Amino acid sequence: MRISDRLARIKPSATLAVNAKAQELRAQGREIISLAVGQPDFGTPQHVCDAAKVAMDEGFTRYTPVPGIPELREAVAQYYTRFYNARACGDNTIVSNGGKQVLYNLLMALVNPGEEVLIPTPYWVSYPAMVQLAEGVSVFVPTTAEQGYLVSVEDLEAARTDKTRVLILNSPSNPTGCCYTQDQLDGIAEWARDNNVFIISDEVYDRLVYAPAEPASLSKAWEANPDSIAIVGALSKSFCMTGWRVGYALAHEDLVKAMSKIQGQSTSNINSITQKAALAGLTGSWDIVDEMKKSFVRRRDIAYEIITGWGALCPKPDGAFYLFPVLNQFFTDDAPDSAAMCTRILDEAGVALVPGSAFGDDKCIRFSYAVDDEVLKDALARVGKVLTGK
Repeated sequence: MRISDRLARIKPSATLAVNAKAQELRAQGREIISLAVGQPDFGTPQHVCDAAKVAMDEGFTRYTPVPGIPELREAVAQYYTRFYNARACGDNTIVSNGGKQVLYNLLMALVNPGEEVLIPTPYWVSYPAMVQLAEGVSVFVPTTAEQGYLVSVEDLEAARTDKTRVLILNSPSNPTGCCYTQDQLDGIAEWARDNNVFIISDEVYDRLVYAPAEPASLSKAWEANPDSIAIVGALSKSFCMTGWRVGYALAHEDLVKAMSKIQGQSTSNINSITQKAALAGLTGSWDIVDEMKKSFVRRRDIAYEIITGWGALCPKPDGAFYLFPVLNQFFTDDAPDSAAMCTRILDEAGVALVPGSAFGDDKCIRFSYAVDDEVLKDALARVGKVLTGK
């Protein structure tokens, strides 16, 4: 069968591939612990599930407007007013099938063939593939563990050319968990505005930020310059709704219309029942977020102490639920890179991890600590034995 050339250049999602391999080994009877998938181990809040049940019982099972029902779009706008004091209205928002579709829609709407997209490294696995599908060119801007995996204005300026169209920022970061301060974000926004670079700010983990760090957002900068910034958010992490597939964007009304045109020809509206559940999440209790944050801080500290105890260099993350240590000192002739080392760890220790090469840094491996404390300790003990022999 003939498949289009564009797909020959696109690799499958590494995180989903690792999870599939882990599930395959479990089906064979192996005991496998997965620290690979970015998915909270908490359940979706009851009031969110109840709203979905009510929607079904009341027959809310028909098509909705492509960008989402008006009350949900307004709730998204009010989210940014509530948490960041950014004034917006429902017309500035669109609801899509997870943050991933929001990002895809944005890149398709903003990038012309051959235009460049700046992507700080390490990056979330799907950014480069989405840029490719939009016929853009990814320009990677390296950062290091020593600088906390945070890109500077100087780094961005060194990478900028006359073809630069978009910068993708991700804070808190997947895979590093590192966060920009509000001052750092504002400085990058000023540079981007001065150089006519559009910012896509991926803030999917913005509620999962740990003291003394504070949540930061470009939503106020968007309010001042709505034609040069778009904010991406989702309920997948903050409300444990990964399978519900609900993400959203805050953007200029004209860009929202462009994204709606793309979505209207691909998926149309997202699941109608999910929209009612998302509305309940955004307008109801946020207690689950505080509960999760306490658990994630505790787990982060457990994992950080163990991993750095191996002698690994690893910035202590201020958000999300990942650690991204430098582990190339443990690579061997039989496992000379991050992918081979992850395969070895899976085979010998029964622990699934994601290689750093999937995120643009082959020296590292990503660890998710979104699992029970004792499971986390067991998994890290197994990994440590493979790496250090102890």
